[in-house]
Amino acid sequence: MHTVYVDAHLDDETRRRKVYQGQIFTFAPRPSTLALIDHARSMIEEAFPGMDPRYAQFEMPVQRYVEIVAPLKPRFIHNETTKGLIREVLAEFGCDLERTYQDVPRLRMVTSDAYLTSGVGYAHHMHRDAWYAAPHAQLNWWLPVYDIESECSMAFHPRYWTDPVENGSAEFNYYEWNAVGRKSAATQVTGDTRKQPRPVHEIDPDPQVRFVVPVGGVVLFSGVQLHSTVPNTSGFTRYSIDFRTVNIDDVIAGIGAPNIDNASTGTSLRDFKRASDMAEIPEAVVAPYDIGPKPPEGVLVYTPGS
Repeated sequence: MHTVYVDAHLDDETRRRKVYQGQIFTFAPRPSTLALIDHARSMIEEAFPGMDPRYAQFEMPVQRYVEIVAPLKPRFIHNETTKGLIREVLAEFGCDLERTYQDVPRLRMVTSDAYLTSGVGYAHHMHRDAWYAAPHAQLNWWLPVYDIESECSMAFHPRYWTDPVENGSAEFNYYEWNAVGRKSAATQVTGDTRKQPRPVHEIDPDPQVRFVVPVGGVVLFSGVQLHSTVPNTSGFTRYSIDFRTVNIDDVIAGIGAPNIDNASTGTSLRDFKRASDMAEIPEAVVAPYDIGPKPPEGVLVYTPGS
């Protein structure tokens, strides 16, 4: 059974437990999320002077679009204002900032009509974040920056919460991905050749669920949920923000969503920083999750420009 909670007034611990059971939460805009959206819009619109960013793809060749958004993404990610606004979002949602750890927020753009589907504009195939070595205690927070439609949203595939999917996660090592896959995103324009875990065979995407939340609204779900980017046929570029959190007490206790088909190695836990002061997760906490070999060329934590 899957339940969608709408503006549920639950404490953070209860909410996390339900997310680990496969339930999905949606929330109406709040002051903190709207402040984050305003900040993102100001950066996006500064990058596209004199034009509407949602339709900029129709005014320039794809290579020029990539030249604009490739530096925009890390500029947003590593902006100190961005980090502070994420902290305010978590506080407004009742998360304990001393026990909650956040990774860097991503600014994503999914263009319409297959204009750009790879690299910095990658349209995600069906996947679980867990296949990318994400901890099973990971919560995903997703917000649209401009109004969206079903034709440019995310799709969830709830039948696969309990049904395993044969996939390529056994060939995915997070440290190798940091060393090779992430840094090459801007070079993937006409196609995406990066090795990413995906279903081995074509699987039925239905039934699927799509959420159309207002600007500043939030979709909150487990990193184990099978989800995908809807092929954008809306006629405009979708811009969105997503970030991830873990509660360190759950990580230490081994509490999280069940593992039914993930075989990835390495861990993304080192990417998470304590929301209150950006302190790292202690290595002793990471160690039980650091499974599999470390490739000689592997990078534990990705740093732009490395």
